[in-house]
Amino acid sequence: MPRRVYIDYNATTPLKPEVKAAMIEDLEIFGNASSMHASGRLAHAHIEQARGSAAKLLGAQPQTLVFTSGGSESNNTVFQTMRQLASGPDNSPLKAGRCEFITTAIEHPCVLNSAKYLQTLGYNVTFLPVDEYGKVNIEALKKVLSEKTLFVSVMMANNETGVIQNITEISSLVKAAGAWMHTDAVQAVGKIPVNVQELGVDYLTASAHKIYGPKGVGALYVKKGAPLFPLIHGGSHEGGLRAGTYNNPGIFGFGTAADIAIGELERYGREISALRGRLRDGLVAAIPAIKINSHPVDVLPNTLNVSFPGAEGESILLSMDMAGIEASTGSACASGSLEPSHVLMAMGVGPELAHGSIRFSLGWGISAEDVDYIIETLPPIIARLRAMSTIKPEV
Repeated sequence: MPRRVYIDYNATTPLKPEVKAAMIEDLEIFGNASSMHASGRLAHAHIEQARGSAAKLLGAQPQTLVFTSGGSESNNTVFQTMRQLASGPDNSPLKAGRCEFITTAIEHPCVLNSAKYLQTLGYNVTFLPVDEYGKVNIEALKKVLSEKTLFVSVMMANNETGVIQNITEISSLVKAAGAWMHTDAVQAVGKIPVNVQELGVDYLTASAHKIYGPKGVGALYVKKGAPLFPLIHGGSHEGGLRAGTYNNPGIFGFGTAADIAIGELERYGREISALRGRLRDGLVAAIPAIKINSHPVDVLPNTLNVSFPGAEGESILLSMDMAGIEASTGSACASGSLEPSHVLMAMGVGPELAHGSIRFSLGWGISAEDVDYIIETLPPIIARLRAMSTIKPEV
């Protein structure tokens, strides 16, 4: 039985033992956090404790955080809020005033498809281009910002390439234009410093299962004074902004994971970045004619996206899995799609290279020995697949 090397941490992370223990502890508190009796108050206390922890991780005040089921719900809530702001009495797009949307061509599907849905309803949406390294074209943003711009959404760090955007600069331009600013920071939180005050955003999305917390719980930062309309209507939970009985164990686990992430952030950046460098240099040295799809500096410490000309991504992935290496061809939300990565295509990577790309995303639990095993195992896989291919890479 081959060793198993999980290197798909951008898709999801395992529960930290401390998080699992906290969730098990919280399972004993069966009270509804909205009830006024002692059991309910105890459950509510755990909710607020977690809110404080998550807020600290984001550099926010606790009262500015709304708990959700995760990144997709948070992002959809913001987009639907902006749709309502840009709608007339008949729910159709406004013809005048602030009614235009801006996002980028490399967003996560939950943002990209929310924006495309608005287009089908008649709203004006601009998708900003990126350069060959995956950085948003700032000059293009300056050209499209106007007195009609209502809302701009730019992800902080890309889930496929790990490229980090300058959200502070982008937010400054957006706010100067009088528009609302949102960033999907799901992949950034817990990997690099994230501070909503320094970023200057109105909305920020975070998710627990990317920071060694449970799946199915996330948080949306909403700056004081920024509008937010509930996506889910019902009771008065979360100040009336998100109805539904609280997922107490999940939220408490989120808070515990946030506390741990705060204490480990500096070490994470140092140690995981070193392992990423070891993997990158090892693959470049061992496999000819490969391409690193990223920015040379502005990249998450854990993410490495590599194209292997002459080898198809799904075949690489399956071959690696047989050898015990669990990676990804891109976003987990796009699994099953035969289309090349929209992120890599936006960066100017051709369809063949995009189809032959693999995302390695590292995390706690990956060792130098694991990295060396990948460097040893992958070259013969690529050589075999290239030998079978009609497309030969230039070596």
